[in-house]
Amino acid sequence: MEKALFGAGCFWGVEHFFREVPGVIDAVSGYAGGKVDNPNYRQVCTGTTDHAEVVEVTFDPSKVSYGRLVDLFFKMHDPTTLNRQGPDVGTQYRSVIFANSPEQKRIAQERKDAASASGNFRRPIVTTIEDAVPFWPAEEYHQRYFEKNGGSCHVSFAEVENQ
Repeated sequence: MEKALFGAGCFWGVEHFFREVPGVIDAVSGYAGGKVDNPNYRQVCTGTTDHAEVVEVTFDPSKVSYGRLVDLFFKMHDPTTLNRQGPDVGTQYRSVIFANSPEQKRIAQERKDAASASGNFRRPIVTTIEDAVPFWPAEEYHQRYFEKNGGSCHVSFAEVENQ
């Protein structure tokens, strides 16, 4: 199994989306990229910790490639909006990929370049690609949020597959 770490706005929808992808074993909502150890939601929402809401995706590379996950990441949110997704505004909602290896970083950059050149976006992609940092799981009430509470805030995997 391998892990990937993506920030694409509110982690509830990102987690739900990746859980639908064949080959994904687990998706966990959490925080990464900041200066506070073991942050909580209240701290992250202040915007002072520098953490992003992220999802740690555990996947079977024999069933889904890291490159495919990156391609889906660029399709499931708007990577051209700086520090926001929909109504959610703040650095914690930034578009970011944390690469766990030089190979992941290379693939993420290649896929970002391809997405930029695709003509599918009217504005430049602002997604940053950064080296891996500690991942801090979010509080239990954030895990599998839509399964527990209903609702949605991102496109579904099925919608992206039909694009």
